Amino acid sequence: MSDRSIALGWVDLDASTTPEWDRAQVLRLARRLGYHLVWPDERSLLPVADQARNAGADMVILPAPEHLGPLELNRVMDVADVETVIPRLSFARWHAAGANR
Repeated sequence: MSDRSIALGWVDLDASTTPEWDRAQVLRLARRLGYHLVWPDERSLLPVADQARNAGADMVILPAPEHLGPLELNRVMDVADVETVIPRLSFARWHAAGANR
């Protein structure tokens, strides 16, 4: 068992022109931030937020903002922080940001 926190890597294949490159960039950022990276089951039909919750992820890492729509970003932020590789952005989960939900 790892002492590191878990990050869920997410690459939307409809938004990606180079999925292997995007996965490599997500992995690189996870390592740099000290997270153990897990990937969702490719056969799963669950939304990203549910997959993050099921994985026990503290963070979801995306290659770019367009890999997650605004409504799903809102749902993910209920359970995990969100980081993007390019541009380098950070979104704190709602309860960590002090929002009452």
